[in-house]
Amino acid sequence: MLELNIGVIVAFIVYLGAMMSIGIYYWRKEQNMSDYILGGRQLGAWVTSMSAEASDMSGWMLMGLPGYAYVAGLGAGWIALGLMLGTWVNWQFVAKRLRQYTEIANDSLTMPDYFQNRFRDTSQILRVISAVFILIFFLIYTSSGFVAGGKLFNTVFGIPYTWAMILGASVVVFYTFLGGFMAVCWTDFVQGVMMFFAILAVPITASFMMGGPATTVQALSTLNAEMFNPFTTPEGKPLSLIAIISLLAWGLGYFGQPHILVRFMAIRASSELKQATNIAMTWVILSLAAAVLVGMVGRVYLQQPLEGSAVETVFMVMTDTLFSSFFSGLILSAVLAAIMSTASSQLLVTASAVSQDFYKSLIHKQAGEKELVWISRATVIVVSIIAVLIGLDPNNFVLDMVAYAWAGFGAAFGPTLVISLFWNRMTRNGALAGIIVGGITVLVWKQLALLGLYEIVPGFIFSCIAIYVVSLLDTPPSKEILDEFETVNKSQI
Repeated sequence: MLELNIGVIVAFIVYLGAMMSIGIYYWRKEQNMSDYILGGRQLGAWVTSMSAEASDMSGWMLMGLPGYAYVAGLGAGWIALGLMLGTWVNWQFVAKRLRQYTEIANDSLTMPDYFQNRFRDTSQILRVISAVFILIFFLIYTSSGFVAGGKLFNTVFGIPYTWAMILGASVVVFYTFLGGFMAVCWTDFVQGVMMFFAILAVPITASFMMGGPATTVQALSTLNAEMFNPFTTPEGKPLSLIAIISLLAWGLGYFGQPHILVRFMAIRASSELKQATNIAMTWVILSLAAAVLVGMVGRVYLQQPLEGSAVETVFMVMTDTLFSSFFSGLILSAVLAAIMSTASSQLLVTASAVSQDFYKSLIHKQAGEKELVWISRATVIVVSIIAVLIGLDPNNFVLDMVAYAWAGFGAAFGPTLVISLFWNRMTRNGALAGIIVGGITVLVWKQLALLGLYEIVPGFIFSCIAIYVVSLLDTPPSKEILDEFETVNKSQI
């Protein structure tokens, strides 16, 4: 438990009150499914970019990645580099096509919706299989957020871990349940700003408290010079090629993350994507670099070494020793912001999968807009309860849980989405094969831990092969599908 004072309590209350107020504000507005799930496609460049990155980075950027850098040193930079490259490629080549294609393809609201409309799948199987994998991997992903929230409240307030996790989950459920997509995006915008300044403030302040950057570097070199070598472990052993590939491969995951891709679908106009890309890349590069620095600087700044899963609290422990009162509370609120931004986005995508892709498609095809909104809200509550149960073990590593879910989405949906946007010969059966092969490969490879290779790599490769082979063996797409593809292709010129 960190030193508790009235300033920290006030800062947390102010922050939580602001987030819940946003949920209430958008609840009072009239909502249909397009509003609740996609905000009526009315997001501006700033909200789109900040919301996408805040929902992407989550608690792992302020807890998981600094914790890994605390142990691995500059070797953690391979993850950061992979994520920077993946972010840029996603914004540069996927965002515009996806925004236009989802609108042309019968105004698709969700990824399963897009896949069904893109390939004219009247059987509903493509939509349902997509929704199944969304449920599987988002349960793990959302649980990782709740675990991070539990560690936060436990570390800051000394609340027992289980109750701390339930408290954090309850706030997320509150504003997601009420406000839907617009509430989530605007809270993400606020949270993204908080995360950005907090992750920069901690390592910079700690470094100057130690006498400046040169003194900090000297202290790290004295402790362990291998911390500065990205090609070796802190023990001085060479970092294998498989390990480097596995760390860089985090960047592949971007192409299949529904909670990030939905932001591309919701921007007001494709013309605003260039500005949004510049904002997003500035945020990502500075934030990820600072996250690695938090772990490395914390290694020499903190007097008491951290061990086990406690290494993921390095950001919070440093904040407690560096700052006091209200300012400390604001920075710690940024951790809560990071956790909430992603968890709320994941809950919303899961809710849309259940309401649109299960309930409306298989159970009640004539369901009205208000009925679907309430089904979505009920899903938010049920999924949250299951995610809390999954995360009951306080020894869970946030980064490990995120890595599993990230790989699942990246391999199941990444190849299918990207190839569907760029290859007109791709078929419905090819898409189905890609999703199934990618998703199952991750589930199996994770359990077998083959070659020490991150499961997203074989999952992504096998998914691409399955799509290509099955599509070529399948009947070519109809003229209607080809014409629609050509319309999107021409719009890129």
